[in-house]
Amino acid sequence: MTHLPEPAPSRPLHEGGPAVSSVAWGMWRFAGDDVAAAEARVGAALDAGVTLFDTADIYGPDNGEPFGAAEALLGRVLARNPALAARMVIATKGGIVMGVPYDSSAAYLASAIDASLRRMGLEHVALWQIHRPDMLAHPAETARALEAAHRAGKIGAIGVSNFTASQVAALAAHSPLPIVSCQPEFSPLAIAPLTDGVLDQALAGSMTVLAWSPLGGGRLGDPRDDRAHAVARALDAKAADYGVSRAAAAYSWIMAHPTRAIPIVGTQTPARIAEIPDAYKPRWTRADWYQVLVASMGEPLP
Repeated sequence: MTHLPEPAPSRPLHEGGPAVSSVAWGMWRFAGDDVAAAEARVGAALDAGVTLFDTADIYGPDNGEPFGAAEALLGRVLARNPALAARMVIATKGGIVMGVPYDSSAAYLASAIDASLRRMGLEHVALWQIHRPDMLAHPAETARALEAAHRAGKIGAIGVSNFTASQVAALAAHSPLPIVSCQPEFSPLAIAPLTDGVLDQALAGSMTVLAWSPLGGGRLGDPRDDRAHAVARALDAKAADYGVSRAAAAYSWIMAHPTRAIPIVGTQTPARIAEIPDAYKPRWTRADWYQVLVASMGEPLP
């Protein structure tokens, strides 16, 4: 029985970039006023081997907090324990504006990057991504703003989130910097990137894939329909073989794809954060992996 290649616990963020964990920790739900508790969550992720931390300036309002709240909380954690920053590779995103909703003009992106750095108390982030495409911004203008921030030493590399393959290509055509990452929704329940060109483009351009909502927005943990139940059963079979949770099996299924996609784990519970290394345990055969895909599709492969 031949298994697919086993993902390494670490990998370069991009060619020539810093080494990062093959699982990231996401800060969409990173909230609250208890800085010590927030530091404990960051520490739990580091103790679990996570070095890549994904946040965004828009993280806050979904938690009943202001725009920028998650970045600001991270800033308070780093102010409390400055040594943590040296152990973290931080990626953030911008370009969503409350009530607009998207703005990738040069002036706004410059201000958004500066505001994110200020909230986190940093002079530089390893990766800055456009959170969602702005159809009213010419990609040449967007590229110019990102290149200026890179030249100023504020961002190490650039990426995109929720872009189509053609939108990535349009930006790349005008950018002197490589687009090193894309961040699609990708999970055993969100399989569009397998066929819409996003993962193919990532393979062609050696782009890092950061998979958001790898548990299908909680639907894998609490399946409510036939499709989710079918996928959960397929994942449970693999989880039982390796003595891990369904979540760990889902993360490993994502990492088995040849892009070596990085799942962004969003749990804010330290005990569940500690289970992140279990994602490296399952091994997949082609038949096993396709069984999960077929369960998600709800029909046989052609």
